[in-house]
Amino acid sequence: MKTAPTHTTSAPDPRDLHPSQHQVSVGILSTYPPTQCGLATFASALANGLRRCGVTEVGVVACGDDESVNSAPGVVGRLVPRDALSVSRAAQILNRYDVVVVQHEYGIFGGEDGDEVLEVMKRLQRPVITTLHTVPLQPSTHQRRVLESVVANSDAAVTMTAIARQRLLASYAVDSSRVVTVPHGATIPNPVAPTSDSSPLVLTWGLLGPGKGIEWVIDALALLRDEVPVRYVVAGQTHPKVRATDGENYRHMLERKVRKHGLENLVTFDAEYRTLGSLMRLVSRASCVVLPYESIDQITSGVLVDAVAAGRPVIATAFPHAIELLSDGAGILVPPRNAEAIARAVRRVATDQVALRSMAARAAALAPMHNWVSVANSYRNLGLSLLPRRGSEALA
Repeated sequence: MKTAPTHTTSAPDPRDLHPSQHQVSVGILSTYPPTQCGLATFASALANGLRRCGVTEVGVVACGDDESVNSAPGVVGRLVPRDALSVSRAAQILNRYDVVVVQHEYGIFGGEDGDEVLEVMKRLQRPVITTLHTVPLQPSTHQRRVLESVVANSDAAVTMTAIARQRLLASYAVDSSRVVTVPHGATIPNPVAPTSDSSPLVLTWGLLGPGKGIEWVIDALALLRDEVPVRYVVAGQTHPKVRATDGENYRHMLERKVRKHGLENLVTFDAEYRTLGSLMRLVSRASCVVLPYESIDQITSGVLVDAVAAGRPVIATAFPHAIELLSDGAGILVPPRNAEAIARAVRRVATDQVALRSMAARAAALAPMHNWVSVANSYRNLGLSLLPRRGSEALA
């Protein structure tokens, strides 16, 4: 058990709220809605899943400068980057819970490569489970040191794919006994067949920014225009961090490319902020989802998991998470930055109904393992296993 200076507080201890129950309370350190990023969405879904699987108390210490998160339901504190007092307060709050779950990504914490998270972790007196959202294949020396220290200061480190675990153990000096794999969660919608339209609809969604590779899909559709008039919807706002530094330059570049190819009637940019229900209705209209990411270093993708959970075939560049999920037939893998390969994949989806139905069935078969309640229950049981005196009673 890690040791740290004792802090006093007048706030109630969540473990005292249900003294007669052999249960577990969980504190989460992460970005959190209304912050717009994948980790915030993940943390919110995990918190809701933990509550649904019987966790007595879930509290979130939200990372970032956005004060509006203070009023979000379930938020019990905030970690402000580059604020030493905030580090101490965040650890103090998290130490009120039985188990702490840290969502780790280099870009959400202060310091070089987000190394301020280590100052919080060193102060934690509770068992720590850290979810690793990024495991760089070619890290800088400091990135390597940070990630190895994060794992060393965790009682368990969670990777969300087998490939990520293999990479972590092969490329970093970490204790393999601490590393476990729990799948990325997804909201499982009711099965819905794609809408029968005159033209196939392909969909890309998520926060926009350079590296998403959408320009390669537009080039692919230009190759198919006279053969298969596929409609393409790009749904999502520009990533707030991208918008803060580059404005809407990426979106404007994509719009110019659409005009250059004369695809205005086939490509739609939908920047509407969608609720989960609205997004699922949009996904239900799609013949397939296209994830043309330029990087092949991405070990997890929430959009990929959501698409598969919705029973939609996926065309994706061969990044690690896509290789793991799609290789059994739930989609088609293509090289990055390759319009011709994307065009061939889209042509197959648009013209081969047998293949489309087969891919959709394979995708739907993967959905149950990603149910958020099942995923959250894995975190709960992992947390209980780190509490040796109470774990066996709580699991009974």
